[in-house]
Amino acid sequence: MTVNTLEPLEAPRRARASIALVFAVHGAVGGTFVTRIPWIQDRLDLSPGQLGLALVMPAVGSSLAMPLAGRFVHRYGGRAAVRGLISLWCLTLTLPALAPALPVLCAVLLVYGATAGMADVAMNAQGVEIEQRLGRSIMSGLHGMWSAGGLLASGFGILAAHLDLDARLQLAVTALVLLALAQPVCRGLPDLRAPEEAQAPPRFALPPRSSLVIGLVGFCAVFGEGASMDWSGVYLKDVTGASATVAAASYTAFSLTMAVSRLAGDAVIRRLGAVRTTRLGGAIAAVGGVLVVAADHPAVAVPGFALIGVGVAVIVPLAFAAAGRIGSNPSQAIAGVATVTYTSGLIAPAVIGALAQATSLTVSFGLVTLLVFALLLSAGALRRAEPDFAAGKVTAVSPEVAPDKDLSTR
Repeated sequence: MTVNTLEPLEAPRRARASIALVFAVHGAVGGTFVTRIPWIQDRLDLSPGQLGLALVMPAVGSSLAMPLAGRFVHRYGGRAAVRGLISLWCLTLTLPALAPALPVLCAVLLVYGATAGMADVAMNAQGVEIEQRLGRSIMSGLHGMWSAGGLLASGFGILAAHLDLDARLQLAVTALVLLALAQPVCRGLPDLRAPEEAQAPPRFALPPRSSLVIGLVGFCAVFGEGASMDWSGVYLKDVTGASATVAAASYTAFSLTMAVSRLAGDAVIRRLGAVRTTRLGGAIAAVGGVLVVAADHPAVAVPGFALIGVGVAVIVPLAFAAAGRIGSNPSQAIAGVATVTYTSGLIAPAVIGALAQATSLTVSFGLVTLLVFALLLSAGALRRAEPDFAAGKVTAVSPEVAPDKDLSTR
């Protein structure tokens, strides 16, 4: 049995716009929360160590919950899964500011991370399906929308902090606005469902072996991203003698670089293909790492961090795209890649800090440089992300895949 994807492109294009806005909403929730962390720290009188413990919880929650997403998508369908999970993700934004003490904050952030991770898997699975329907790369742009949503929301959060607004009120209002936005947006998503006779995935599915190599490519990219985002300000201040203003602006500048690169990344992927784009990205990131390691002045380190951001920006979207083409359950493979990939983001700041304590920050970013250089050698693992259809054409779904999907958009 073969099933044609939607013949007129209007429905897939509508679906693309819808999933892009879902990514933006997801990013906006995270961007809003980050800006009010200092308020939460002051309210609970948390030490840096206590705050650090609390901020590990979202990553732990994501890693634990992501493998559950495949069964959720199988049971409720792709559109309902995205709508339900992104709604929960919006609502959990209200909880951290309400926590009365550190233990409650840790528990709340564990739930916050779990809903974020499952929503992440479900929306990436939808993105891969829509990409295949359109016949051209869109995953990098979707992740660019996530970054753009986070940047826009962080701007509002910074303004709220500047006006000294109570974070409980601000987070509650923002959560309701984003929740209201997500509902009509999700209606444009395709209602992908497994057939009734299809076997449900396990309640807690371990990552398929085929996704582990892809996940390791993402691991290297996210390690460079996480290390740069969390440590660039410290590196600029302590190693290159940058002013406090320059050091503080490093996170925003790096995030902006990532967002722009992702939004532009699909055009590069369409031209070069996934493997060559990954190798090019690894080379650019490695050059950036060398500049950072060699830097004795902010004017050298800042471009270095920017190049790391440009180089790794499209790797995770490509990893998810490759995972989504493994087997008959894309959400399970994406969950596996996401678990391996995001574990890197969990451990990268700690590894950099521990290595810097034992040696120096310069040595720590030598490790970062080696890992992003490894992208040149491992790029072949993302060959599954290469388009198997002509750009701009809607093609038939293969016989192996078609029975598992209801491709109607209702």
